[in-house]
Amino acid sequence: MMEKRTIETRFTSEDAKVENSLRPRSLREYIGQERIKENLQISIQAAKQRGESLDHILFYGPPGLGKTTISGIIANEMGVKMRVTSGPAIEKPGEMASVLNGLGEGDILFVDEIHRLNKQVEEVLYPAMEDFAIDILIGKGSDARSVRLNLPRFTLVGATTRAGLLSAPLRDRFGEIHRLEFYTPEELCTIIENSAVKLNVSIEREGAYELARRSRGTPRLANRILKRVRDFAQVRYNGVITGEVANVALDLMEVDKMGLDRADRRYLMTLIEVFEGGPAGIDTLAASIGEDAGTIEDLIEPYLLQNGFINRTPRGRMATARAYEHMGFAVPEDPA
Repeated sequence: MMEKRTIETRFTSEDAKVENSLRPRSLREYIGQERIKENLQISIQAAKQRGESLDHILFYGPPGLGKTTISGIIANEMGVKMRVTSGPAIEKPGEMASVLNGLGEGDILFVDEIHRLNKQVEEVLYPAMEDFAIDILIGKGSDARSVRLNLPRFTLVGATTRAGLLSAPLRDRFGEIHRLEFYTPEELCTIIENSAVKLNVSIEREGAYELARRSRGTPRLANRILKRVRDFAQVRYNGVITGEVANVALDLMEVDKMGLDRADRRYLMTLIEVFEGGPAGIDTLAASIGEDAGTIEDLIEPYLLQNGFINRTPRGRMATARAYEHMGFAVPEDPA
């Protein structure tokens, strides 16, 4: 099992304590993802003018980028309620039918980790998404009969970190599919400054930018690191997060200038030293560092790929010249 990481991007109980209070409530307040915001603004305005529910929407991308937040904003902008659940939480078709039957006209059903719905539950969604109806089997054996139950016109908003694991029939039923991208340091700097105001934290621009630079392009991490550095500034300094305070605190947390922590550096070190830069298969690499392959693909590799530290090739993972330089190794003549 992976050790507890400062830069863990998955939602934790620690995030639950303050994340809701930091979330923006409207598209105007939401920082970043400009292309998605523009598309959603048009869809929402058009749906409200027609008096209809929104088309079903799928958000995908690495964890911590705001899929749940933007889904809540859609509900706020549409003036409807949002029911939140997740793929692993719904185990039986009857449970999904109960959830769907409890929705109101125009409501949003947000399903996190939608790729983890089992096949039987997923099949309940097909007629619900297309015809706003579900088929319920009444009775047993030869007396069994199917009854169609009409549903209110709702909007299914699915979120996943692994869009490739969605079945084609489910994916094709979404009218809008959006990929959330990593945030720029400038966008994260604004998010951190806004969160600091809500948390009553004193922070200078240089300090906010240093936190943003090491937050791996992820708002959830930016807010989590802000809370950690706030404690550091309060105990060891005068409570103000300056550039110097941010640097010292993040170095103490072992988050380096590029936002890599011990797990990231161990991954790169193993790839460079054990596998001579690669190529290395994901399963072999996972076994070498004692980690689950799925965890590596979801939590470690996206940021390394985004920032050019590794390449994925048909033969396996390969370290790039940038990885060699960052880890302090001489770059081979023919790096990835």
